[in-house]
Amino acid sequence: MSSVQLLRRLHEHRIWVNRRLREAVRPLSRDQLRRSFPMGQGTVWLTLTHLLAAEYIWLEALDGNDSPVMPGDRPDRRPGNQQGEDALRSLDELITRWEQFDARWLALFERMTDGSLSDTVSKISTSSGSGKRHTTSAADVLLHVCTHAQYTTAQLVNMLRQLGQTDLPDVMLITMAREEKR
Repeated sequence: MSSVQLLRRLHEHRIWVNRRLREAVRPLSRDQLRRSFPMGQGTVWLTLTHLLAAEYIWLEALDGNDSPVMPGDRPDRRPGNQQGEDALRSLDELITRWEQFDARWLALFERMTDGSLSDTVSKISTSSGSGKRHTTSAADVLLHVCTHAQYTTAQLVNMLRQLGQTDLPDVMLITMAREEKR
């Protein structure tokens, strides 16, 4: 398996997990989506929108946009802060946008080569060191997107557990692989 194939596999898993997370939050009420938690971005809703925005900004950076910001995603998005709440008005809108980004991610891997993994990706920070330009290899950006998603997924699953959901999504890569074999 080539490096690009391995990274694509990790991103296929990330996309599969995101789909499972979206299914898991569909039955939640608006109040449950916005209930405050001392983890993640502070609510299920803000954690979902943060995860979506993070994937968007890195996709944009990989496509050459060095200062991407998803509308509504601002550094100060603590519970009770209304900034950013209007960017995505519903779970359906969030899901539609996410599916569009997923298609773009898969298209990115279609044109990627092992050689392009060492390409430099520039991004102007909107969080730590706000305004500072950072350069990173494409390979490290691709790995970061997946590890960030895993970390954030764990926070989200914990929030769902605290909301009393007993049918939590199985997000293990091995589960995806076994399901594909069936």
